[in-house]
Amino acid sequence: MLFMSHYLSIILFTPLAGALLLLLIDKQNESAIRWVANIVAFIGFLVSVPLWFWFTPQGPDFQFVERAPWIPSVGAEWDAITERVKEYYIFLLVLQTGMLGAFMSLDFLLFFLFWEVMLVPMYFLIGIWGSANRLYSAIKFFLYTLVGSVIMLLGILALYFAYHNDPANLGAYSFDITRYQKYAFAANLQWWVFLAFFLGFAIKVPMFPFHTWLPDAHTDAPTAGSVILAAVLLKMGTYGFLRFSLPILPEASRQFVPMMVLLSIIGIVYGALVALAQKDWKRLVAYSSVSHMAMVMLGMFALNPVGITGSIIQQLNHGISTGALFLLVGIVYERRHTRDISEYGGLSKVMPVYAAVFLIMTMSSIGLPTLNGFIGEFLILQGVFVASKVWAAFAASGVVLGAAYMLYLYQRTMFGKVENPKNERLLDLSHREFATFAPLLILAVWMGIYPAPFLHRLETSVQHIILRVSPQYAAKYAECNPLPTPEVVAASSNPAAKFLSAMPCDANGNPLPAAAGRP
Repeated sequence: MLFMSHYLSIILFTPLAGALLLLLIDKQNESAIRWVANIVAFIGFLVSVPLWFWFTPQGPDFQFVERAPWIPSVGAEWDAITERVKEYYIFLLVLQTGMLGAFMSLDFLLFFLFWEVMLVPMYFLIGIWGSANRLYSAIKFFLYTLVGSVIMLLGILALYFAYHNDPANLGAYSFDITRYQKYAFAANLQWWVFLAFFLGFAIKVPMFPFHTWLPDAHTDAPTAGSVILAAVLLKMGTYGFLRFSLPILPEASRQFVPMMVLLSIIGIVYGALVALAQKDWKRLVAYSSVSHMAMVMLGMFALNPVGITGSIIQQLNHGISTGALFLLVGIVYERRHTRDISEYGGLSKVMPVYAAVFLIMTMSSIGLPTLNGFIGEFLILQGVFVASKVWAAFAASGVVLGAAYMLYLYQRTMFGKVENPKNERLLDLSHREFATFAPLLILAVWMGIYPAPFLHRLETSVQHIILRVSPQYAAKYAECNPLPTPEVVAASSNPAAKFLSAMPCDANGNPLPAAAGRP
């Protein structure tokens, strides 16, 4: 079917079509602009839902792939934005297109194009609709990211010409990522390209010491900008390491483990300690992102199956919990126009529903069992412990410090007496605002109680990465969970049954006793 063969393109260009549609609406008709933009964004989500059911977790190759000639061979701020509404929503939809394109691209140059497309609308969202120091924060964000992008492009070009110059490739010119992931680049080239990619991706994560743009950008961005930064844009950096650095540069990835681990541990502890000292509500959440994303990187560079799985799950968790926390900050900021923690206190008495949602998301961020944050942190700690008990000890300290600054924040803002008269008549969450949080609350509980569907969809992808970067697991995987061939997947009416009938393994790929079975 033509429709099915271009399904990713439909998802990719739905927000861009919405942005073009907004150009036709009179900028004075702000209500219509808001409705159209949010409906288009919601449609973009709806059309992507079938992928969850159509995706075959055990498929050995990329799925829903479209190939075409390239180079031969958000309801969160319904009333918060009152100026230049039309341009605001156009930038949001263009940003959504850039993010989707970067995740979908299997061509390196196309990936870089979408990577750069994301930079421009976010710059304007911060620079035009941000708060007091918006121009400084926007320029800082732009320059940091641009420097990393330019150096990353040099690394891409180095791979491009190295692949072409290999006689075995018959002089082919290609930016095809799937070819690069199966090709063995020279070790010395991998070393330099890893550093080039590291700078581009580490700035985006952001890792210590490239994190200084993040608190400013988060603090001065409009609420929707902060949510997108936390939920998606930061994940572009971790996605880059997972999609490109580990499978394409496996030898270099192993060589740089000490450096990556050291920077991650510093980021975990440093981010948590600085968050604990913050007086600005939004900056506290921003620095918590530095600590949480450092935990994600530590799990990733444990270079074992359970650590990488935990790293990916924790990226999803961070988007849910921290995105919700930024929404919560934005709501009280709209009502009080201050983010100073000392200005609040006793809000649970005047905003009980708000306080309940804030409590759930605080517990999610901390990693309370039965909520989504727990499973990610547990898997990361388990994977890191296998690699090094010392690394695990530092990672655990970040969990403890995370609980400290989040509970301290909640105690200062929600409990006690309402001593500030300006807080006595604050409105609780409206139905529209609660509807914004409802899917996040559902996901937080679902992933905490029953994470199996998410973990199951990651198994084969994690195996592909591990077999490239940690070859010592190859024999274990071959014995436990042999990857089905495309013919097996196509011939089986239930390929998952074939996969699950293989010999069971533990989280690190070690065969279990026959009696243990697979849960």
